[in-house]
Amino acid sequence: MASTLQAATGFGFSVLATPLLFLIFEPHQAIQINIIISLIISFTLYPELKKNVDKRLLGNLIKGAIIGTPIGVVLIFMLNEEMLKIFAGVVILSLTSAVLLKLNIQQKESRDMMSGMSSGALTTSLGMPGPPLLLYFSSTNLNKHTLRSTTLVYFIFIYLLGLIAHVSTIGSSWSTWMIAAALTPMAFAGILAGRVAFKLISQKTFKMINISILLATGVSLIATSLK
Repeated sequence: MASTLQAATGFGFSVLATPLLFLIFEPHQAIQINIIISLIISFTLYPELKKNVDKRLLGNLIKGAIIGTPIGVVLIFMLNEEMLKIFAGVVILSLTSAVLLKLNIQQKESRDMMSGMSSGALTTSLGMPGPPLLLYFSSTNLNKHTLRSTTLVYFIFIYLLGLIAHVSTIGSSWSTWMIAAALTPMAFAGILAGRVAFKLISQKTFKMINISILLATGVSLIATSLK
């Protein structure tokens, strides 16, 4: 289900998968499993996405992510998991309210980079790079093809960077990679379903789904932190 949502909209894998992974595995292991599978999804979809990528936007997001990724690593050591989740959840829900109030944000290079920086920090701290981008894009006028393609190609970079940062600072285990490999066949099934779903979704429905993803992200982060 998580990979179906990701393939259809460009977002959502972490929203559905990460809270459940947190219930089963240690936080760092859950984040790494999420990152590995998300990388596989993005690489698989890349050939059909590259023609619709906004290269200038992609470059700005990557610049910001390079700054934000080490910030996320620092947050891991400074804050405990519950504090991180509550902080991220409150921020996401607050900004989603602004989106629902139809706040329009003009796209600028500095805002692109700020979105990428926030995404990089959330990737290494919680394994969730999507919410900052989704909040930003939901307030701009990007069409669904450009948004989905640029986001998923960006994820290739940020997830690779996040995985390298995690493995080099926190470490990884062989079992983490084996679990990710075992879950991959179902992820591929979700990719096929997501490709079909994307063709059936209108621009208006696409935006409504993305806002729902944001609300679900904020609520799930706060709820799992209060377990």
